[in-house]
Amino acid sequence: MACETNLTRSEYEMELDKDELFYVDFVKKEGVQRLPEFAQDWYVGPDTVAQAQANMEVCRHNVVGFAKGAGYPSEKKVAPQTMVYPEDLLEVGQPNTLICFSTGFYPMAIKMSWTRNGQPVTEGVTQSQLYSNDDFTFRTFSYLSFSPQLGDIYSCRVEHSGLPEPDSKIYVVETNTESDVGETAYCGVGLTLGLLGVAAGTFFLIKGNNCN
Repeated sequence: MACETNLTRSEYEMELDKDELFYVDFVKKEGVQRLPEFAQDWYVGPDTVAQAQANMEVCRHNVVGFAKGAGYPSEKKVAPQTMVYPEDLLEVGQPNTLICFSTGFYPMAIKMSWTRNGQPVTEGVTQSQLYSNDDFTFRTFSYLSFSPQLGDIYSCRVEHSGLPEPDSKIYVVETNTESDVGETAYCGVGLTLGLLGVAAGTFFLIKGNNCN
């Protein structure tokens, strides 16, 4: 459970051995079970949502009290670490998903956005809820559905109070060129011939020793 006093964002989830059982969507006022196998053993209904909302109120009340008792210390800020990678093996023209993963940040307010060849992209973009780490920082994922075209440049831009400036991670759609394939083939042939040479040399060396 995580809350902020300014009410901009709240997170309520239940985990077991670092696997999420469910989380509460406060906008839709419903519990969401991410994995079907957990849904069989964990009931999530209206009473779960009501309890989560009540817990959020207690959380915000306690945060104010703790801050006052500590003399309103400055908020700790930890910058996110971000990486971008495709969900599946890249094939030009084949539908895929780009994943932008940010982790280790605090506080939990974070903004993630995408561009393609320098132009903002909003269609096909989804973002996960926040997940908590063992050190009380957070992690989250942003997903972009796309059909990669050779030479396209995608960027995931992350804005967070722990960063001196927005952090952008670049992903360029590229595949092996014909020259790369040729070089790989020549290297493979060379390696094979080399191994055959070693094997032949070893064979004649053994035969020579036997003759002696």
